[in-house]
Amino acid sequence: MIPRYSPQEMSAIWTDEAKFQRWLHIEIAAVEARVEAGFVPKEALDVIKEKASFKVEEILEIEKETKHDVIAFLTNVNRNVGPESRYIHEGLTSSDVGDTCLAMQMRDAGKILIKDIESLIEVLAKRAVEFKYTLEMGRTHGIHAEPLTFGLKLLLWHEEMKRNHERMQRAVENISVGKISGAVGTYQHLSPDIEASVCQKLGLRPAPISTQVLQRDRHAEFQTAMAITAASIEKFSVELRHLQRTEVREAEEFFSKGQKGSSAMPHKRNPITFERLTGLARVVRSNSIAAMENVALWHERDISHSSVERVIMPDSTIALCYMLRTFRDTMQELLVYPERMQENFNTSYGLTISQTVLLALTGKGLTREEAYRLVQRNAMESWKEKIHLKELILRDKEIAEHLTEEEIESLFSMENILGKLKKSVDTLFERNGLG
Repeated sequence: MIPRYSPQEMSAIWTDEAKFQRWLHIEIAAVEARVEAGFVPKEALDVIKEKASFKVEEILEIEKETKHDVIAFLTNVNRNVGPESRYIHEGLTSSDVGDTCLAMQMRDAGKILIKDIESLIEVLAKRAVEFKYTLEMGRTHGIHAEPLTFGLKLLLWHEEMKRNHERMQRAVENISVGKISGAVGTYQHLSPDIEASVCQKLGLRPAPISTQVLQRDRHAEFQTAMAITAASIEKFSVELRHLQRTEVREAEEFFSKGQKGSSAMPHKRNPITFERLTGLARVVRSNSIAAMENVALWHERDISHSSVERVIMPDSTIALCYMLRTFRDTMQELLVYPERMQENFNTSYGLTISQTVLLALTGKGLTREEAYRLVQRNAMESWKEKIHLKELILRDKEIAEHLTEEEIESLFSMENILGKLKKSVDTLFERNGLG
């Protein structure tokens, strides 16, 4: 059993302590780069490394006066370092620190999300193979259509999560850039070499070009990749909510001992987890709109994006991490009822074989329109009178002119239906790399 979700792993990335620690790492890396370039004495770096520290509560107290978080941070650090602090933040602007830090946080959060997606893909693959040949009625518009297997449904989700995996990898790659290029990105008091050196120390690439900020299309892509992943989980959850409906009941969430479904009705077993995931997807999806609104800033920079990102980045990464792990765990324990699937399959009086009969008639030379008319009138009668379609087709004298009783029996044979379906299932599983 995979351990249940712990929020600390992801949320720890977004604490003030973690943010300020990254800021200090960036500032020291910038001093190191300037030492290597011959601009700062090595002795000053030694002192800075030894004495540079901060306290979150002191930074927050200073910020009440400065109304500027980076200045408050530097003031606190500089008090501990002493005279050598003059080399800290030399030539940098606040966004060099803030944006590079945010990129590191998004990269680290994205790596966790990628691992979580991989974990969910593994569970979906396992359960898809488990139900590879489990017959289920396919539905369009909520109405019985033609048969498929529950394994195919899960295989579809498996493939979709592979695409989400690719999207998230691209988004993490594109956000893993830093900028140490000064007030409007022109290196007026720095150099591209310093920037490259700092970014290498931080495990980032230097942005090919920036203004005072990294361009927010990168952040929007990251947020959108999360939103699409959340939308996929919502899609899967909505389907499973439908399958848990009393009238359907082909699958349902695991209901643990002692769990209660309703304060009023003791019989209730509700799809509460899938409903929760559906709701959280709305939050992550809405945040992607805010991220796209952040792309357009004034001239070389304003800070209208900053307040938004302080909310949407932690909220979305934490929410999606929870969604991925919760859905994975719920899928691992999902209760599936093949017998009920077969019962539901039988409730439509063989109507799902209508296209098979239609094609058999056109194969005998009838026009599609004529064949459709013959099959549809029997199908409508089947619905109305609750008589199996095969019985009505066998009675239809016009159809009998083209199809023998033996041929009709063969069309409705479960062996025939499942034989063709099995070939398709095998092909699709092989195409998607599963046995």
